[in-house]
Amino acid sequence: MSEDLNQQTIVPFLADIFVRRGAESYLGEAVTVSEHMRQAASLAEQSGACDELVAAALLHDIGHFTSEFGTYSVDDTQDKYHDAAGARALQDYFPPLVTESVRLHVAAKRYLCAVDPAYFGQLSPASVHTLSLQGGPMTAAEAGDFEAQAFYREAVMVRKWDDGGKTVGRAIKPFAAYAPLLQAIVDGHARRLD
Repeated sequence: MSEDLNQQTIVPFLADIFVRRGAESYLGEAVTVSEHMRQAASLAEQSGACDELVAAALLHDIGHFTSEFGTYSVDDTQDKYHDAAGARALQDYFPPLVTESVRLHVAAKRYLCAVDPAYFGQLSPASVHTLSLQGGPMTAAEAGDFEAQAFYREAVMVRKWDDGGKTVGRAIKPFAAYAPLLQAIVDGHARRLD
């Protein structure tokens, strides 16, 4: 992330990423990265989620743009940890509900595969491929550890919106429509830290 980011510049910086890189292909899916993330945010809004969860759904894959390991390819043979990269990129500006939901959304996929027998069958081929790179379904011990995380339930919700955000042609708002919500969250987080 850029050294000159601060409370006033982080949201415009994220908006610029969506403009410059949002049209990139999303993991072999039929939607772009921007469409995918905005669809996840739309699903969060439709479910009545709080603003922080809408933000987490919108930004859950921002690590694809910030990871020093590069973008995803269907030919990848190792995980690039976009979940951790995204959480690190956001942690100075957003509250833990947002950053932990971003950090845990990949683990939530592994968790759901372990605890819900029907879940794996709902994954897209690209998600099945990345699941294999990310460690596969959790063991019972890993699932227990995951459930001990403070925001695991929220991460599971973000994961489900993530899975649902792959529909071609779905009507969604532009990133700019979310900018005031994001700025309010950033400002509120900064006030709590003061």
